[in-house]
Amino acid sequence: MFIRKEVEIGGKILSIETGKLAKQANGAVMIGLGETMTLVTAVAAEEAGEDRGFFPLSVEYREKTYSAGKIPGGFIKREARPSEKEILSARLIDRPIRPLFPDTFLFETQIIANVLSLDKENDADVLAGIGASAALSISNIPFNGPIATVRVIKLGEEYVIFPSREQVENAELELVVAGSDESIMMVEGEAQEVSEDELLQAISTAHESIKKIIALQKELVAEAGVEKREIPVREIPEGLEEKVEEIALEQLKDAIRIEDRAERKKTLKELKNDLIERLEEEYPESEKLIKSILHDLEKREVRLMVTEEGKRLDGRKVTEIRPISCETDLLPRAHGSALFTRGQTQALGIVTLGSKRDEQIVDALEGEYRKKYQLHYNFPPFSTGEAKPIRGVSRREIGHGNLAERALKPVIPLSDDFPYTIRVVSEVLESNGSSSMATVCAGSMSLMAAGVPVKGAVAGIAMGLIKEGENIAILSDILGDEDHLGDMDFKVAGTKDGITAVQMDIKIDGISQDVMEKALAQAKEGRAHIMGEMNKEIEEARKDLSQYAPRILFVTVPTDKIGAIIGPGGKTIQGIVADTGAEIDIEDTGVVTIASLDLESAEAARKMVEAIIEVPKVGKIYNGKVRSIKDFGAFIEILPGKDGMVHISELDIKRVNKVTDILKEGDKVDVMVKSVSPDGKVSLSIKSILLKKQREGQSK
Repeated sequence: MFIRKEVEIGGKILSIETGKLAKQANGAVMIGLGETMTLVTAVAAEEAGEDRGFFPLSVEYREKTYSAGKIPGGFIKREARPSEKEILSARLIDRPIRPLFPDTFLFETQIIANVLSLDKENDADVLAGIGASAALSISNIPFNGPIATVRVIKLGEEYVIFPSREQVENAELELVVAGSDESIMMVEGEAQEVSEDELLQAISTAHESIKKIIALQKELVAEAGVEKREIPVREIPEGLEEKVEEIALEQLKDAIRIEDRAERKKTLKELKNDLIERLEEEYPESEKLIKSILHDLEKREVRLMVTEEGKRLDGRKVTEIRPISCETDLLPRAHGSALFTRGQTQALGIVTLGSKRDEQIVDALEGEYRKKYQLHYNFPPFSTGEAKPIRGVSRREIGHGNLAERALKPVIPLSDDFPYTIRVVSEVLESNGSSSMATVCAGSMSLMAAGVPVKGAVAGIAMGLIKEGENIAILSDILGDEDHLGDMDFKVAGTKDGITAVQMDIKIDGISQDVMEKALAQAKEGRAHIMGEMNKEIEEARKDLSQYAPRILFVTVPTDKIGAIIGPGGKTIQGIVADTGAEIDIEDTGVVTIASLDLESAEAARKMVEAIIEVPKVGKIYNGKVRSIKDFGAFIEILPGKDGMVHISELDIKRVNKVTDILKEGDKVDVMVKSVSPDGKVSLSIKSILLKKQREGQSK
C-alpha cells in the first residue's frame, strides 16, 4: 500500500513515502526535502543472536555520486568505502535511536540510508535520521519511537530550520538536534562563541519542528498498520536475582566506594568470579545471567550513592574537576606540542604547519573544496590498558576527532592572517573520561606553542547525569564508568567568550530543558577552571614559529606575467625551485606563494620571481649574462627571461674592433640600461658605466 505524507517545516515541504520501493525490507521510506531524496530501510534478523553485551545495531549512510550528477573519481569508478562525511552522518543516525530498542531484543538490526538525489541546497544527513525513525516505526521491529532529527542555525537574530548550504556557511551557530515528543535526545554542533542562552534557544526552536515531524510519522504509522514483533522476555531462574543480591550486595557497596579505579575493578572482578563459583551448582549454565544481574545491581548502587550521598566513584563532589597538569614543548622537532592530563585521561597534541600544497582536497558531492585546517584523533588500545588489533581508523576516532576539530575551528586564523596549512594530531595516551575534550585542551595549547595566532584558548568538559526518580545529579568531568552507568554524556567546548562546540547523547527517553540549562551553567564553571589551569602553562600564542616550521612569503604579480614566471613547459619555475629548494605555487589572481624550511631560500626564490616581473629601468645597472655574440654587439640577459642588446660601440670607452675582444658567451658583466623602446626592446651600455666611474674618480 502506497502512502505519502507531507508537512511544511521552515517554509519547505518535507515528504515521507512508503509502499513503493524496497518492499522486502521490514520498513522502507523515501524521505524528501526540495529535490533531495533519501531511501532509508530497516531490517532485523529473523533469529536472535548471541548476547554480546550491546545491541547489535549497524547503521550505514551512503551518498551515491549519481545523486548529484557525478561519476566517482579514481580508476574503479564506483562508490567504495564510506567517506568521513558518510561515517559522521551514520553516527548522527545511530546515536539517538540506539537507546530506543528493548534491552532483550538481540536480533541483528541494520539501517541503510541511500542518498539518491541531492539538490546541493538541502543536506540529506538529517533527512536520513528522520527516515530511520520512520522506517523502524512502520516496521515490525520493536522501537520506542518515533523521533525526529533537524538541523537548526542562528543567522543574525533568526533561527532557521533546514537551512540551505549557503545559510549554514554564514551562520554563527549550527546544530543537529534529535528528540522525541517530550524531550531532547541528541545535540551535535559548532558555534562562533555563542552564549548558553543562544544555544538553548536554538534547541528549543528545533524541538518545535521535531514535534511536527513526529506527528507526521504517527499518521504514517497509523495508516501502515504494521503489527510489532513480541518483545523477548529474559527468563531468569526463580530466586536467582534475590540470591545474587543477598550474597553480593554488601561487598558490592564496599567495592564501589574504592576510589582507585584499578583496585575497584580488581575487587569487582573477584566478587563476580566468586559469585559465579558459589552459584554454579544451584544455577548451572547461568554465568551470563549472573553477570548481568550483578551489573544491574552495581548500576543501581552507584546511582544511589551519587544521588543520595553526593559521592562519586573516585570520591569527588558532583561539581569537582579532577587534578589537571599541562606541559608544552615535549617534542623538539614538532612545530608545536602540548600534553594535557586530567585525572587518568591524557592527550598529547601535536601541531604541524605546512604550505598550501598540504591542504586537504575533499571531493564531496557538492563539489571539490580544500581544508587548510584539520584535526586527527588517535585512540590506541593501550590508552585503556587493553591489547586489541589496530585495523585502520575507527568510526569513533573519526567522530571524536571531528568534534574536537569543530571546537577549535572558530579560533583558527584566516588564510590572509596566517597562510599556513595547519594539522593538529591528538594522541590519546590514557583514557578514563572524555578524551575528546582532553584533545580540545591539548590541541588549543599546542596551537599556541606552535605560534599559530589563535583568537584565544579553548577548553572542553564532559558532563554527566544520573536521574533516579525525582533525584537528579549533574556531574562535572565524568569518568568512563560514570558515562557507562549514567544517563547522559554532554560535551561542551568553548572559549572565555562562549561555546564553540557541543555534543550530547542521552541514554534515557530524554531530558528537559531545565536540566539542560543547569548542565550548561555547570559546564561553564568547569570550563573556566580548566582554562585557568591551561593558562598557567601557556596563555597566548608565541610570537615566533619553530625553527623547523616552513617560512612562507608572498609576491603579487600582474596576471599577464604569470606565464613568464612559469616559463615554456614550466622551465622557468622549475629552475627557481631547483636553484633554491623552495616550493612555489601561483594562483590565477597573481598571488605567488613561496614556502621553504630555510628563510634564505625563500628570500632567494622571492627575488628571482620579482626579477622576472621587473621592468628594466633606464639608468639602472644590472649584472647580466652574455647569451649570444653577434658582429654588431651582444645579447645579455639582465633579468630572467629578459634580454637587452649592447651595441659594439657601447662595449668600451675606446674603439672596439671585435665584440669577442671584450665579451664571450656565458660571461657575467655589469650593464646599464640606456633606453627602453615602446615595444619593450632594451638597449644596454658598458661604456656608460665606465664613463660614470671615470667622472666619479676625477671628482675625488
